Amino acid sequence: MKALQLDRKPARFVAANLVSRLAPGRGASYGPLALTDIDPPELPGAGWQLIRPRLSGICGSDLSTVDGHASRYFEPIVSFPFVPGHEVVADDADGRRVVVEPVLGCVARNVTPVCPSCAAGHLGGCERLAFGDLQPGLQTGFCCDTGGGWSTFMVAHESQLHAVPDDFSDEAAVMVEPTACAVHAALRAAVEPGDLVAIVGAGTLGLTTLAALHRYADPGTVVMAAKHPEQRRLAKELGADVVCEPNELGRWVRRLSGSLAYGNQLTGGADRVIDCVGSEASIAESLAVVRPRGRVTLVGMPASVRLELTSLWHREAELVGAYAYGTETVRGVERRTFDLAFELVQSAGLERLVSARYRLGDAATAIEHAAAAGRRGAVKVVFDLRMEKERNR
Repeated sequence: MKALQLDRKPARFVAANLVSRLAPGRGASYGPLALTDIDPPELPGAGWQLIRPRLSGICGSDLSTVDGHASRYFEPIVSFPFVPGHEVVADDADGRRVVVEPVLGCVARNVTPVCPSCAAGHLGGCERLAFGDLQPGLQTGFCCDTGGGWSTFMVAHESQLHAVPDDFSDEAAVMVEPTACAVHAALRAAVEPGDLVAIVGAGTLGLTTLAALHRYADPGTVVMAAKHPEQRRLAKELGADVVCEPNELGRWVRRLSGSLAYGNQLTGGADRVIDCVGSEASIAESLAVVRPRGRVTLVGMPASVRLELTSLWHREAELVGAYAYGTETVRGVERRTFDLAFELVQSAGLERLVSARYRLGDAATAIEHAAAAGRRGAVKVVFDLRMEKERNR
């Protein structure tokens, strides 16, 4: 089968890191990612099946890995060589279209009894990511035993598969996994009715989180910092009340909250800030515009950052993470995050965020496009494995 495989080659990771500092996404050309012909992964045990990806997205965590910027925190919960790709719509063994829920929790790993997080329905907090019947891997797409969506075949456990409705396009289906992350983030932000909410970043996560806020929370005013014209247009379409340049966010929050300013800090600020970037600059900005005892929810994946945290202490603000999904409580009712995500993709028309499709053989171009998506007027870039089927007929 064809697969884009990433091996543990330290010198290649260093090269990817260096070149991507000059041109983000260039790590695909100089790093350890390679298009190979390999055998399909073996079934790890009962309940597993071989599936065939149709579309697979390129997300921020994929880009940081390919460019050699991923945190060393992940080393114990990743196994090499692995095939990336965790935003996947595929055909299962019975020919049904399915979306993969990629977290490799206790059930998929055949761990009994399941850990407290899995028992509570929060797969993102699974305590067994390096144990059980599988090699280490926080998700499908980072585990050598499962393969990933950047290939023509992979394996998945039946507990990971969600049937795709007949009226969903493949483009809509591939947006379900990132939308599930956004739904969890929007609910993790604990927005109260009427709250002033600021969203930092208008890529895939930012736009889907905006859509999730409007469907599953009751914000008062939402102000969104968006850098590029197409991002600003989509932010308006998806319901942002104010869309501004990133360097204008503090001024808008100050105006909307009726705050004063001293130095770079506001006396008040937004009730909730959702950071969908995860950079040193974005976290600092988020802490600067949140009100005392407000909450900053970190959705974008940070690595090593240096931050001034005095305001976090002085203003008693909260800084919380939002990772993955599982079960959510919405208006007093418990529901699976992926079920909420299917609803949101359909109601908000989020398939429109899929901007470009590439063959596996065009990986370098695809990844460079994804790394520059905002600047180039794109949002979600995907690998189209349907093209590989057509080529192999």
